[in-house]
This record gives sequence, C-alpha cells and structure tokens, in this order.
Amino acid sequence: MDKKNDCKIPKCGTFPARPGEKLVVGTKQLKKAVTAGRARYVYLAENADPGVVGPIEAMCTQRNIHITWISSMAELGRACGIEVGAAAAAVVD
Repeated sequence: MDKKNDCKIPKCGTFPARPGEKLVVGTKQLKKAVTAGRARYVYLAENADPGVVGPIEAMCTQRNIHITWISSMAELGRACGIEVGAAAAAVVD
C-alpha cells in the first residue's frame, strides 16, 4: 500500500523524515521503490520477521541506502499514520 501523507516517524538515526515527505509502507512497495532507486531513507521494525526484512536489508546495503531500525512494528505503523503494524517503510522521491 502506497501511503502519501505527512510522515510522523520520530527523529532517529541520521536521516529523520520531515513532514510532507512521501512514504511507502509495506515490504512489497518498499522493494519496488528500492529497486527503482526512489527510496531515500528506509525504516525497518526490529521485531519483524527476519525472513521479511532480511531481503530488504540486503537490498539497501547493496545500494548504500541508510537503514534506521525502529523498535516495533506497532510504533512504525503509528509513525506512518496507519492503524496496523508495519515491518518496513521508506521516504521516497
């Protein structure tokens, strides 16, 4: 699901999101954004299934995209303005 709303991800890591930036939420959309070179900052939930976030982490490492780890899927989901947990999100161009 492609979310385009105000980003509320807490200031963390070296690349905090800013209000008004476009978000991509969910692993499928995030993989597409990383592959297309649109992802600027990637956020992954620490408690997400490693089988889900592992491939995204590898893709980001390969492309030198900074990853910020958020403590839980619930927190990442809330930060993205959705009512369910999110394993992955990204700020995109």
